[in-house]
Amino acid sequence: MKRTTISLLFTLGLLFVSLTATAQHTFGVYGGGGMANGRFEPTQETKPIWGTITFGASWRYYSPQRVVGGVGADLEFIQRGFSIATNTSRVDDPKDYLYYTRRVNSMMLPIVWQPHTYMFNRHLRLYGEAGVTFSYNLSSDYEIEKLVGGEKVVEEGEYHFSTVRDNRWGYGLCAGGGLAILINRFEVVARARYYFGYSDILRNRNKHYDTIEGFTLTPLRSPLDNLTITIGLSYRFNKEGFDSWKPRRKREKNREVFEYVQ
Repeated sequence: MKRTTISLLFTLGLLFVSLTATAQHTFGVYGGGGMANGRFEPTQETKPIWGTITFGASWRYYSPQRVVGGVGADLEFIQRGFSIATNTSRVDDPKDYLYYTRRVNSMMLPIVWQPHTYMFNRHLRLYGEAGVTFSYNLSSDYEIEKLVGGEKVVEEGEYHFSTVRDNRWGYGLCAGGGLAILINRFEVVARARYYFGYSDILRNRNKHYDTIEGFTLTPLRSPLDNLTITIGLSYRFNKEGFDSWKPRRKREKNREVFEYVQ
């Protein structure tokens, strides 16, 4: 039994080494910025928050099939949030809207599938992305615009999470695309990605329904979305490219001549 177990582990080890030799593992870091917004039910008057930041680390595994694509995961810090108008029922001109803004600092784990293709003698990779995301909200702050003596003032502060009012854990989908310039074993990567939230930042109506700043009632739905544009640098661990990168041999034409006997 012991000998069989050792033989099995040895075989699995050889299989792992052979797969690693014929595939690509890349590890990289990236950073950038973008936009955050929220989607609410009932519908609220909102505006996007521009200038959010994101940065993180990524791992990708590319199988030998160059069109089927790769899989991977990112671990990133991302700023999320929303900004809603609080006085739409009292004013007609959008220029007079007063906004309540929340910024949320989150850790995000996107798990992605990345179909791709190569160009320019395998020095350029074009790819798309689709995946699922899981997140945890670390901290948050807020801004409230108010009229005091006819002048607009902004109140700022730290937002304190409440278990019965706020959701710290979240999930959603993401999709995007980009390009990677391959330089020896390094890759310079540029990417655009949209995050589509499915979980709510605020819990459904409960005993705090009338105590949340900025809302007359707690919204029934309050997912958060993000748009990010990032650049990064990745390193490929194996020295050689895929076997499929090498030019395929041209098939020789069949030179055999058949003579038919009448």
